[in-house]
Amino acid sequence: MRVAVFSTKPYDRTFLERANRHAGHEFVFLEAHLAPETAQLAAGCNAVCLFVNDNADAATIAALAGSGVHAIVLRCAGFNRVDLAAARDNGIVVGRVPDYSPYAIAEHALALILSLSRKIHKAYARVREGNFALDGLLGSEVHGRTIGVIGTGRIGLAFARIMTGFGCPILAMDPYPNPQIDALGGRYVDLDTLLGSSDIVSIHCPLTPETRHLIDDKAVAALKPGAMVINTSRGAVIDTKAIIACLKSGRVGSLVLDVYEEEVNLFFENLSDQLITDDTFARLLTFPNVLITGHQGFFTRQAMEAIARTTIGNLSEFEKTGAVLHEVSVERLAGS
Repeated sequence: MRVAVFSTKPYDRTFLERANRHAGHEFVFLEAHLAPETAQLAAGCNAVCLFVNDNADAATIAALAGSGVHAIVLRCAGFNRVDLAAARDNGIVVGRVPDYSPYAIAEHALALILSLSRKIHKAYARVREGNFALDGLLGSEVHGRTIGVIGTGRIGLAFARIMTGFGCPILAMDPYPNPQIDALGGRYVDLDTLLGSSDIVSIHCPLTPETRHLIDDKAVAALKPGAMVINTSRGAVIDTKAIIACLKSGRVGSLVLDVYEEEVNLFFENLSDQLITDDTFARLLTFPNVLITGHQGFFTRQAMEAIARTTIGNLSEFEKTGAVLHEVSVERLAGS
């Protein structure tokens, strides 16, 4: 089956080709993001393979359907940039990677917490310049701090398990409580209680209409003064301007981001020789208590292998049956 792979990076090609050795799909690797103006690049393909910042809105899907595309296969878990109703109306099946390695993101969240708590990122830069002074590097221990976990699916659960190993009490918030959190000794509370009682708030929920700007002006006002907020889920779960206001006031003690709500024109690209024109992102970079990575939480060898295997599985199933192994649709969401 001929497949157009959008937003291709060298590592995507490496892992997909390795997983495809026995499946025999024909890949057309494209560096371009999918958008209405690039959809014609998929002409002659049966399916397209997309990543987190590809745009599969109604106009794009109509263009794909007109080019003969019958399947959209996401090499990620999130599907918020796919118009599922438009896909259904155009007879296009949508598949995704529902999970790959929850430990990849959970461990990255921990690494970021420790880096910021102990100022490791600053110490690394200093030592490379021959500066071994400890002034300004006074850190805080993680042990015993109350951890608030927003979203307790596989990633949130993996993160909670790690933090219990640090002797941290767990508060959790999720519309669908996970009994394994209770087994860890965690306690489910409402959002305001979690925000007001947690020293570290870690976000692991999907981006949906209900969670968009979940952390807004009202939520940050409810935060425990000096709390650390960490987001490794989707950028738009946090209202960036609201969190900046609380960074300026000092209510937010520190902020850790692996995602950003306007990341589509920033992340996954080398912009080191360009001026960053996003004023909000540039403002974030001015704070000494903000640590940002470029959506790399998923990026481990084990996770990339799992993503590629599942993607090939979805494509092969579609080729054989016209369905995908891990379908996401309006009807499935309504029934969940």
